[in-house]
Amino acid sequence: MSSFDEPLKKLLGGATAKVMAEHLDLHTVGDLLHHYPRRYEERGRLTALADLPLDEHVTVVAQVADARILMFNNGRGKRLEVTLTDGSGRLQLVFFGHGVHKPHKELLPGRQAMFAGKVSVFNRKMQLAHPTYQLLDASDADEATEAVDAFAGRLLPIYPACKQLDSWRIAKAVDAVLPSARDAVDPLPASLREGRGFTPLPEALLKVHRPQTKADIEDARARLKWDEAFVLQVALARRRYADTQLPAVARRPVADGLLDAFDAKLPFTLTEGQQKVSKEIFDDLATEHPMHRLLQGEVGSGKTMVALRAMLAVVDAGGQAAMLAPTEVLAQQHHRSITEMMGELAEGGMLGGSDRGTKVVLLTGSMGTAARRQALLDLVTGEAGIVIGTHALIEDKVQFHDLGLVVVDEQHRFGVEQRDALRSKGKQPPHLLVMTATPIPRTVAMTVFGDLETSVLDQLPAGRSPIASHVVPAKDKPHFLARAWERVAEEVENGHQAYVVCPRIGDEAEEDGKGAKKAKATKAAEEDPEKRPPLAVLEVADELRKGALAGLGVEVLHGRMHPDEKDDVMRRFAAGDVHVLVATTVIEVGVNVPNATAMVIMDADRFGVSQLHQLRGRVGRGSAPGLCLLVSEAHEASPARARLSAVAATLDGFELSRIDLEQRREGDVLGQAQSGVRSSLRMLTVIDDEEVIAAAREEAVAIVAADPELEHLPELRTVLAALLDKDREEYLDKG
Repeated sequence: MSSFDEPLKKLLGGATAKVMAEHLDLHTVGDLLHHYPRRYEERGRLTALADLPLDEHVTVVAQVADARILMFNNGRGKRLEVTLTDGSGRLQLVFFGHGVHKPHKELLPGRQAMFAGKVSVFNRKMQLAHPTYQLLDASDADEATEAVDAFAGRLLPIYPACKQLDSWRIAKAVDAVLPSARDAVDPLPASLREGRGFTPLPEALLKVHRPQTKADIEDARARLKWDEAFVLQVALARRRYADTQLPAVARRPVADGLLDAFDAKLPFTLTEGQQKVSKEIFDDLATEHPMHRLLQGEVGSGKTMVALRAMLAVVDAGGQAAMLAPTEVLAQQHHRSITEMMGELAEGGMLGGSDRGTKVVLLTGSMGTAARRQALLDLVTGEAGIVIGTHALIEDKVQFHDLGLVVVDEQHRFGVEQRDALRSKGKQPPHLLVMTATPIPRTVAMTVFGDLETSVLDQLPAGRSPIASHVVPAKDKPHFLARAWERVAEEVENGHQAYVVCPRIGDEAEEDGKGAKKAKATKAAEEDPEKRPPLAVLEVADELRKGALAGLGVEVLHGRMHPDEKDDVMRRFAAGDVHVLVATTVIEVGVNVPNATAMVIMDADRFGVSQLHQLRGRVGRGSAPGLCLLVSEAHEASPARARLSAVAATLDGFELSRIDLEQRREGDVLGQAQSGVRSSLRMLTVIDDEEVIAAAREEAVAIVAADPELEHLPELRTVLAALLDKDREEYLDKG
């Protein structure tokens, strides 16, 4: 067994190893050596206190400005308040009860220390409650001084830590395992390492943990970033290579078939982008290896039209196509819009249907028995060329006559296993088209979707209208919210419709059957208005019917409604019989009502940037301009408000996706939010390291083309095997 695989409890003792395993997901020596410092502080230099993030566990180096003990409860309780300074900003520490004595003795004005704790706000001041600390300038040779002396040079590594384990205790643990760095298996082929002038891996690990100079940090980071990018790109290159070895039935469009008939009846011309992407897809479908293509495009850029034309081409070639949608609302919407677009071509074999037509069926979990039985029969006999459905398509009972193409809409909503279960229903691997309306920066496309070829639709079809977006500061300026409802009423008066989106459905008592939960939420809201529960669909709809929008047709739509009810509401909204639809995010994707021009998003700061952009894309789909109002009670200077202002300032989804990614970080780039596996990227940030990723991809492709099994690169194979544990191996195999 390599020393990298040695369990931490052997070297660190049970208690520390247990905390590392449970709270930091660090189990082996290798895990800890790859737990890199987040940043470095210079001895004597203080941390900028003004930039600390709220609600995060931080480690800061600061100087004590003053300390005082305050009594409360008629002298029965005491509190120590310590003010830290960095020379410009201030941060308050607070200690209570029996925890007061030691810090009061040690944290004297002028003292410097490292402090760790969670940043919160009390009385409008940032504070750390009961932080742990390590003195940096103690005069006696105590343990604190020894710990500081253990750090090389003047650079103090600050590690990602947790409440149970401070950065300096992690640093001490790293000291215990650092000698194992010399056993590191180097994944880079010698020629590549020397050609790019990289530091050897053992040296890079020593430098990243115990740098003597800032140049050491840069050397180490450059090497470790490259390793992460390269190993990941090799894994993806091998996946793409394996795909080219699989057989598939070539599906070439035929002249005068269903596709030509459909194109002939289109009342508009496809955009240049749609034509270009369609050609890429048709070229892939014509090969005898399965297509693996990602189609990304702005909300409303016409992805469904491109996907439908691909499905028709496959039907022309004798195959069937299945479209997998994440929700029943979206599956029904796709079914309705596709049958409307196709007209008599969607009624193959039916009275009034076209001779060249096919049957388009819907399959969802809530369908009646008779309709479900008929849909299953149409699929197994081949009568239905196109099926649109939810997870119900994946069930064992569902059999196809000849499945040729799988289209996955909003792929991030599906687990890998679900996609794979549908693809396994083909006699040979079917072609795969994955669609997303969440724009993805190029770097993410090269990593998260690195085993897919990428097509981008960046033009909006003619006739799409601009959308004006504004933040409505409901707390600072309540009259702005009143004006928002007036704007909705004006849109309805002008013959249009509106959405109101809320973060949840109704009271918690209904949602989980526990009145206690609602009582607790209400009490918390009374004690701290910042913590009030988010506004809910049922409450908002009720208030609007009685107040600002009295007399208008206000209806609700949410996930707990019966599917028939949901479909009925959507049909009536699409027909214009409902003026205002108060909904949860079930309307986020795919819902297409061109007459809807206004959207009000309540508690908008509770949604992510990309999600807000998706929601906003539901308006402005016709000839009239769209309006999106982002209602928030967040403080003007808060990060939440800054995020909303960014959304209001641009309609460029790619720009917003960068902002979103910068705020959320990448998650696990091998796509495994579903598997719970810790992120494989510790040093590389896909948003900033585009050049590294592109260069690593180029090298990886060349290496895999020359040696697909990596027979001549045993070290690379070993590192790859460690990265691709069983879950990830399955993920990549399923693609």
